Amino acid sequence: MARVILASASPRRRQLLREAGIEFEVHVSGVDESHGHSSEPESVAEELARRKAMSVAASFRGQDALCLGADTVVAIPTEEGWRYLGKPADAQEARSMLSLLSGTRHAVVTGVCVIRCVDQEPYGGSERTTVVMRTISEEEIEAYVESCEWEDKAGGYAIQESADAFVIGLEGGGFDNVVGLPVDLAKRLLEAAGG
Repeated sequence: MARVILASASPRRRQLLREAGIEFEVHVSGVDESHGHSSEPESVAEELARRKAMSVAASFRGQDALCLGADTVVAIPTEEGWRYLGKPADAQEARSMLSLLSGTRHAVVTGVCVIRCVDQEPYGGSERTTVVMRTISEEEIEAYVESCEWEDKAGGYAIQESADAFVIGLEGGGFDNVVGLPVDLAKRLLEAAGG
């Protein structure tokens, strides 16, 4: 199998790939993660994943390697369109995000892109999970913010840690997608690219 290069610093994505038995090395991308807020979540997540994978794959052009990029977005439907929640900059923003998510059905979409480095051919897709979150009390929000689990997490929460207590249901996609990488989709794309 070709070398697999993960274009992500995410420890959660590393763990999911290890658990899936996929050997890989890490080369972090560092691309701009800004996007058009009017787009559908799938378009946003897939474009960001493609940018990450392409920026790293360019360094391995012509080699027998597969570069895997991924990006997870958290989006709340509003009358004006989708509202995106990125990674909170500080505790106050984490507090605000959790208050916004409390009692909602929101989308968590992970885009995945695999670039075949030998010819820079991209293979991409995404998975959406609707997360049903119960109403969270102010005390619970405060305790969660103090735990610092929100740091470096899109939407300000980590379902694989104590925030699973706020979630009452997942619809249409897997738990691993909400954590940050739909493993079956990643495997299919790696296979399609020749892995």
